[in-house]
Amino acid sequence: MSLRYIAFDLDGTLVDSVPDLTQALQMMLADLEMPTVTVAEVTGWIGNGADIMIRRALSRHHDHDPSLDAALVAKARARFNYHYEHNGHEKTVLYSGVKETLTTLHQQGYQLGVVTNKPYAFVPAILEDLGLASLFSDVIGGDSLSTSKPDPEGLHLLRDKHALTNAQMLMVGDSKNDILAAHNAGIASVGLTYGYNYGEPISDSQPSYVLDHFSALGQVVANHPA
Repeated sequence: MSLRYIAFDLDGTLVDSVPDLTQALQMMLADLEMPTVTVAEVTGWIGNGADIMIRRALSRHHDHDPSLDAALVAKARARFNYHYEHNGHEKTVLYSGVKETLTTLHQQGYQLGVVTNKPYAFVPAILEDLGLASLFSDVIGGDSLSTSKPDPEGLHLLRDKHALTNAQMLMVGDSKNDILAAHNAGIASVGLTYGYNYGEPISDSQPSYVLDHFSALGQVVANHPA
């Protein structure tokens, strides 16, 4: 019954992607001849997938305008996809301790997976560019399934695919969406304090563990009850 599988969020957990996301949104808005956005604003809009982030950028508010024109939203998404794909991910960087900790966990025999709300099409290239791709046995994007976090569908899929029990899994993330997904799936969770949780303390979501630094994950895994 010991821990076997660790699922990770991507943005705000493994990587700081705000600079590249901000640039793509700024270029999208320029194409649409709309006011630009700041890094600080975008930081508070990440976590629910690209469509919601784009709606927030168009509305210039976290609570996006539900009456936004569908054609405008579709055009904005197309322009965002173009810029985010073609500008590369040069500004996206790993948080301190991520690669070393993931490598150690992989060498220790834990299976690792990514469960993110970022569209799947962008994820493999980021993992490859940052030297992480070979460490993960599974990658689930926000559009890979019919639902995304905080729905537990992705975690349940991994559990069933690898013939695991809930007790053999752990979810690691920076957002309440990650912690709620873990709660909804019935698995333990780690909440990281440094990510993009809408300005809210991750402890408010009551993860099983709260960490200030990614490298502390190794100790949590070693002491996690069987």
